[in-house]
Amino acid sequence: MRQEKAFRGISQRLAAQYLRNLGGEGESDDRIEGDDWTAELDSEVVNVAGSMELSEVTIVFEGPEERLEPLIEDFSRKAMRAGG
Repeated sequence: MRQEKAFRGISQRLAAQYLRNLGGEGESDDRIEGDDWTAELDSEVVNVAGSMELSEVTIVFEGPEERLEPLIEDFSRKAMRAGG
């Protein structure tokens, strides 16, 4: 399974750290690998309103569906707290 998700208000460095805390490993913040999943990260600054800009991290998760669903849910909860 492959799923792409975007998260605003979080840095790529912090997103990679959250994935490491969820069992992943990786020397760079561009690719984190778990036992049966991988996550490719990319980021950009997006304009959200007028002159207001936020960082947006896009993560492509790959792995078995039964593993990715809880991983993405856990990651999303962590990312929501960071942006709020």
